[in-house]
Amino acid sequence: MKLTDQIITANHNLFRNKTRTFLTILAVFIGSFTIILSNAVNVGVNDFIDKQVESIGGDDFVMVFPAAMSDQITAITTSGSKITEYNPTTGSALTASITDEDLTKLQNVDGVKLLEIYHILTPEWVTSSKTDKLYTISVEYFPSDNVNMDVLVGKMPDNKSDRFEILLNEDYVSALGFKDNESAVGADITIGIKQTAACYTRPNDCVAKVTATVTGVQAPSVLSMDGDLYINSALDQELYSLSIAGIPNELVSQNNFVAVGNIEPDKISQIREEFREVGYELMTIDDEIGLIRTFFDVILIVFNIFGAIALLAASIGIINTLFMSVQERTREIGLMKAMGLSNGKIFFAFSLEAILLGFWGSVIGIAMSMLVGYIGNDIAHQAFLSDFPTFQLVVFDPVRMGIITLIIMFIAFLAGTLPARRAAHQNPIDALRYE
Repeated sequence: MKLTDQIITANHNLFRNKTRTFLTILAVFIGSFTIILSNAVNVGVNDFIDKQVESIGGDDFVMVFPAAMSDQITAITTSGSKITEYNPTTGSALTASITDEDLTKLQNVDGVKLLEIYHILTPEWVTSSKTDKLYTISVEYFPSDNVNMDVLVGKMPDNKSDRFEILLNEDYVSALGFKDNESAVGADITIGIKQTAACYTRPNDCVAKVTATVTGVQAPSVLSMDGDLYINSALDQELYSLSIAGIPNELVSQNNFVAVGNIEPDKISQIREEFREVGYELMTIDDEIGLIRTFFDVILIVFNIFGAIALLAASIGIINTLFMSVQERTREIGLMKAMGLSNGKIFFAFSLEAILLGFWGSVIGIAMSMLVGYIGNDIAHQAFLSDFPTFQLVVFDPVRMGIITLIIMFIAFLAGTLPARRAAHQNPIDALRYE
């Protein structure tokens, strides 16, 4: 008998009891649907993140911080004890700072092109001449000219310029009174920053004002999710100088928690090791975005676990369905043996039925997950992904779907081995007498 004929016969035998077969396929479908859809979300998220990393560039940009901060973050974000042994070399996370001596050591590491203290800026507000309202603001500075943020109009702030420059996002464009993105480019805005030392003597008049020019409007991206507005080196230095005016240098240096700079990307591993020897860790843009990737991966792993549990339940259903099928077809099995069918062929016939249960459950799971996925993409772009038109939340990878289908069929085969073995080892005389 040809394989195609065996498949047709196996399908016919499965659907002798349509209700039982349908319920078993439904159980397989639930598991396959969950796993296929969660994997499609995984592909969609990682594809978007990969494209963002590729478009942003900045492969030479690094952030450097004391190892004590890294240890404390690891202790907080991982399960288990949050207590770590005190290291007198690094100190605690709150007291660890980058000393001038250590900064010089790090700057002299082979492959480091630039390294400077990152200024933690906390401006009070931002406004423009087109509105009488003040808005909260958070700013960030990239020393790397290799960072390529997507802009809707205009350009990135120029670190080589003496002019104070800032990159807005679309939320600030309308809030600051500009009619559209184009009208914001080239316009001036005012940033207020508190002069900490002056606030002790004149608390009602200690906010300095700085005028900055808008160079462009940023497109939504992974790095823009935190809401920071990107500024150039000149504006960074000006805001920092104003914020620390009147504070003794020894107190200022105690707040040097992070350094930023540029390195030679092909020497990243060697630089990372040498930094660790001095007691410091570094993070690249890829590492930073990787944290977002890890967050999504953990969520999707949970969904895959639910899918695996559903498949386990489906496997029990397959075993039950085939055991009942073997019992109902005992005389038929005896007749097949009397006609000369070997144990192996009977085993294969019932195993094929189990595989088909997995196949049909997977096929229906793929069809339904694709339907739900495409509808979900449309709904997502009309709702929470409206600012990310290129972000396809659900992306179906044919190779992955094929692999998942084969795995489910293999699981179904394993589940069907016991009933198939029982059928293959039936005594033909006893089977023919069975009522």
